[in-house]
Amino acid sequence: MLARVFGGWRTGLSEPVIVLQAGTAVNYFGTGLILPFEIIYMHQARGFPTATAGLVLATVMGTAAVVTPPSGALLDRFRAKPILITGNLASALGYAGFAFVERPWQAFVCSAVGGAGFGVANTANQVLSLTLVSAEQRASSIALRRVAGNFGIGSGATVAGFIVASAHDLRAFQALYLFDGVTFAVFALVVLVGIPNPRLANAASASDRGTGFRAVAHDRLFLTLIAANIVLVMTGGALFSNILAPFAKAHTPAGPGEIGVVIFINTFFIAVAQIPATRVVKRMRRTHALAATSALFAIGLLAVLLATLTSSTLTATTVLAGVAIVIAIGECAQFVVLGPIVADLAPPHLLGRYMSLYGLTFTVGVALGPAVGGALLATSPDAVWWGGALAVALTGAGLLRLGDRIPDPLLQAQCPPPQTVSTADMDPASHSQMNS
Repeated sequence: MLARVFGGWRTGLSEPVIVLQAGTAVNYFGTGLILPFEIIYMHQARGFPTATAGLVLATVMGTAAVVTPPSGALLDRFRAKPILITGNLASALGYAGFAFVERPWQAFVCSAVGGAGFGVANTANQVLSLTLVSAEQRASSIALRRVAGNFGIGSGATVAGFIVASAHDLRAFQALYLFDGVTFAVFALVVLVGIPNPRLANAASASDRGTGFRAVAHDRLFLTLIAANIVLVMTGGALFSNILAPFAKAHTPAGPGEIGVVIFINTFFIAVAQIPATRVVKRMRRTHALAATSALFAIGLLAVLLATLTSSTLTATTVLAGVAIVIAIGECAQFVVLGPIVADLAPPHLLGRYMSLYGLTFTVGVALGPAVGGALLATSPDAVWWGGALAVALTGAGLLRLGDRIPDPLLQAQCPPPQTVSTADMDPASHSQMNS
């Protein structure tokens, strides 16, 4: 029985992929060390106004968003391994520098350097992960990367909480930032020593119409998918992560302690269920899986309102815990379906550009979710949840209508091509795409 249970977490991925994601977990452990305490550090230990501290953190994500598309173009010209190493070293320098900032301008410089490194490394990590696996293993690779990230952040934040609670002074914060910088450097070393450097796909000629971001912009299916992903990120992950806590505190009997438990349940469930969920999703049509994801998000958002109908703390917390699990299941499916679709749509010589724009949708969704949700929370709190549910339901219906336009391994297995084409008859770009 135990063998069957643990068998659900087997990915069948090669050793380099597992090593790469182990390095990702170490890297995100460092991120988790500082993530909950960045504003506290800059405000209490360094004396920055909270508004300034918030702008410093915004600079990290803003810079990452700005460099993401150029990093995609860079990845289409050069191999992903050296770019990933360079991005991690830049982040190591930026985040370690936070330990020694004394003035706001120094913090903004560190944010810009760290954010640029993060934006470059995040895209390079995705592309390198995809080039190390076959098309059939893309979902498992993405799932393992997501588990590594969630486990790293969660464990890092837990450790940091004990450290800050026992030694709430400047040196404790400095040690956390320095160790975070070390984890970026360790990740770069892991990539340098333990990860191969696969060749680039054959690039199209400069005169070919299918080059650059202009070619990406002509792919209407891809643009539709990334627009839908922005809605999914806004309504699913961002509203749950950023708006649920203030709403629950003001409109339900749940207090800060219960809300913390709810958030923990969400992240823990993702870490545990992500890889087994990948096996389930692989048996579904991709359009059906995307529609199911949207439905789960809609159900979860509407269920938040049930917690306002009770005066019992236990009942409200139980309802919100159920919401956390439903949202987590939806997120598990969202990542392992959309990521492989984008990789399948991308021509080999444009993989970096496709993945960079896909990654940018998460930044946009995470930014828009709190902005829209915060505005609604101040005017009509319930509208956050039924409005979000309506938006994600309409998005799911639109994705379902895409039907056969979405590349799907199950459809290809059911409807094989009428004639077999030999490898010798294939053009180099097509042969490279099949092997990617």
